[in-house]
Amino acid sequence: MRAYRIAYDGTDYHGFQRQPSVPTVEGAIFAALRSLEVFDPDADDGTGSAVRPAGYAAAGRTDKGVSAIAQTIAFEAPDWLTPRALNGELPADVRAWAVADAPEGFHATHHARNREYTYHLYAPLEGGTDGSTPGGDPKRRPPSSPPVPPADAARVDDERIQTACRALSGEHDYHNLAADDDPDRTERSLTIEATRDGDYLVCTVEADGFARQLVRRLVSLVREIGAGDSPLEKVDRVLADEPLPGPEGVGPAPPEPLVLTGVEYPDPLEFRVDPVAAESARDVFGARSVERETGARVAGQLAAGVDTQDVDSSLE
Repeated sequence: MRAYRIAYDGTDYHGFQRQPSVPTVEGAIFAALRSLEVFDPDADDGTGSAVRPAGYAAAGRTDKGVSAIAQTIAFEAPDWLTPRALNGELPADVRAWAVADAPEGFHATHHARNREYTYHLYAPLEGGTDGSTPGGDPKRRPPSSPPVPPADAARVDDERIQTACRALSGEHDYHNLAADDDPDRTERSLTIEATRDGDYLVCTVEADGFARQLVRRLVSLVREIGAGDSPLEKVDRVLADEPLPGPEGVGPAPPEPLVLTGVEYPDPLEFRVDPVAAESARDVFGARSVERETGARVAGQLAAGVDTQDVDSSLE
């Protein structure tokens, strides 16, 4: 039994869990394992369910568009199956980068004792910001492509943000912030923190597990309160036993800024980084970072330039 750390860009996938007819991260992993003949896809396990590697389980089921650094899968694997060997059959946007020997009976889902998600929330301060990161160099764009927020971009009050995070942290039933209402999944001891990084809030949420869409709905509620769209008292209403009617509900924030950044297991599980596989991951995601930063600069120039071109007149 071995456990593997998997990093992936979820942009082009319909979530982690395997589904018929659409690309998923787990589907890509299974295809790679089939190519490596780690398991027989035509075998009959007698249950009528889809065949998978012996002992297989994953730490979490991220939604469509959500990315990960520390997704963890475990199964009975041959000794030669290193992260770099697995990467040889995986698509470029899914990278194995570390491995650990796991004890007999290990289950990647049930034995995880803590999970951490990070959400990058665009939330400029009321009164503006200089775009600098505390303790770092100012983040500047050339005059030709300045950052231009949408006209309806809400600015937030960080004090209200911090108050909301403290109120939402602790042991509660988050049934009003989850896509399913199973008490075993919505009752959690949870912490949420928000750190200012220029025009962004880096929201970190930790718990032993999460109901579907819980993290994204927490972020939505924090943003609502920070922007003054909802009063601080809404936290008490959300955490109450009574279900929220539709108009008062909290929808999920977009999935793309969300990343599964940590999964903790008991001490016997010690991950070893495969340097070749890790370098491959850094190269792939570093190139994507440059590509998207370039795209952001172009979009910024488009947004800034539409009102500055020489034209004879404008429509009223």
